[in-house]
Amino acid sequence: MNIDSLSVISATAKIGSDVEIGAFCVIEPDVVIGDGCRLMSHVTVKRGAVIGNKNVFYEGVVIGNLPQHTAIDGNTGGVIIGNNNIFRENVTVHRAMHEHSLTNIGNSNYFMVNSHVAHDCKVGNNNVIVNNVMLAGHVEVGDRVNIGGAAGVHQFCRVGSFAMVGAQAHVMQDVLPFVTVDGLTSRIVGLNLVGLRRNGYTTGEINILKEVYRLVYRSGQTWKNILQKLQDQYSTGAASEITKFVMTTKRGIVHEGRYTESSLIKFRHPTENNPPNESKSEEPPTLRVNVG
Repeated sequence: MNIDSLSVISATAKIGSDVEIGAFCVIEPDVVIGDGCRLMSHVTVKRGAVIGNKNVFYEGVVIGNLPQHTAIDGNTGGVIIGNNNIFRENVTVHRAMHEHSLTNIGNSNYFMVNSHVAHDCKVGNNNVIVNNVMLAGHVEVGDRVNIGGAAGVHQFCRVGSFAMVGAQAHVMQDVLPFVTVDGLTSRIVGLNLVGLRRNGYTTGEINILKEVYRLVYRSGQTWKNILQKLQDQYSTGAASEITKFVMTTKRGIVHEGRYTESSLIKFRHPTENNPPNESKSEEPPTLRVNVG
């Protein structure tokens, strides 16, 4: 254990083996820090936080502060953090609102500079939370999610596993597993095909997910019929993750962003001399959103 003499460590804090704590850190009473953690300078871990093994906290991180809420009754909950997470500069994670409740962060997540996890959030495993992302209270994030810079997620919303949320998106409803949210429009623009392939999903599995996507977003059926078909036809495999997700949504799901022909950007070959729309012999290539 290597603790800088300029740090303040409570006598009731439990510090594991091989922990490094830099200068000007503050570890409050009843904190638990697991083996192999590294705290750079100016890290603050507030009362009662429980931290697993091999987590890294960069300068200015604050873990377990009070919720930013006007109705705090004095009996707040705690924070529990798993293993192998990275918290870059000035990340903040707040404790739960009520006693016996927890803000819960899993394993192997990467929180980039100035990202914020509010009270009562639940963050799964292997997620990338980019600079300035704001997760409001009671937000749930699945596994292997990527949330782009400065995106904001409204309280009580969920972001499903393997989803990708674009930078500066405003997430006001639940984001289905396996989909991509466009940062500019905050709408769904298809499956996260790159993420699926990188994580070993087969062509057959992806094709089934495309069927589910089309059923949910493009079939034109009533929501009742869609839910029934999801239960009847897609109750196993990867597709079942979407079925389970939509069956439990309380805020509804983010809508698809549909593009008309007039809104698409058309590119002309540089050797083509005719003005746009003059030549009828060949339709110029069109930029389209990949919606699976």
